[in-house]
Amino acid sequence: MTAGTPYTGRFAPSPSGPLHAGSLVAAMASYVHARQHQGNWLVRIEDVDETRTQPGAADDILHTLDSLGFEWDSEIIYQSQRKERYAAVLAQLLNSGHAYPCACSRADITIAGTQGDLGWIYPGSCRNGIPGDRTARTIRLRTDDEPVSFYDLITGTQVQRIESEVGDFVLRRADGYTAYQLAVVVDDADQAISHVVRGADLLSSTARQIYLGQLLGLPRPQYAHTPLV
Repeated sequence: MTAGTPYTGRFAPSPSGPLHAGSLVAAMASYVHARQHQGNWLVRIEDVDETRTQPGAADDILHTLDSLGFEWDSEIIYQSQRKERYAAVLAQLLNSGHAYPCACSRADITIAGTQGDLGWIYPGSCRNGIPGDRTARTIRLRTDDEPVSFYDLITGTQVQRIESEVGDFVLRRADGYTAYQLAVVVDDADQAISHVVRGADLLSSTARQIYLGQLLGLPRPQYAHTPLV
């Protein structure tokens, strides 16, 4: 955050069930950090993966936050209501050549890819076009192996080479839903989020989000990843 830039933080739970202790720690950390900097604090319901959404969970989460004294400073955004926005960004990436359709299944990647620290690394099988008469299943982002580095306020300097450590990653899933990585980058930019304070389980996703944001010409938030409970 540069001088004169307003602080805006956020808490973005997934409504797959009630808030657990780890989520409450992340909520408290982001809330306290925002208030410490006289900033705004927003709540976003990350229900982009509708297959995991539990009926009533979002309302339960909001009730829990309210009952514990959390106060958010703007209307609540629901990812499930932003599909057109995500589709427009995806079309932009496809038209620019930064994204491409992929026919590979998880089994294909297991056979042709290699196992990395973050899971199976996509081998780039469809980078130059879908082979044979197969049909597209997903849409992936074309990556490179230049190091993506950032300074985390809690864990310090982090570096990741996305192509060799993760591979081209999914932007639209085989079931048609927008992937988390795309939705969160677009949402943070649209909500002018300056600081992302969240759990350390998402630390490994940060380089991908920064890389995607750079391709879209979006500002980079400051990150802080709290230890897991």
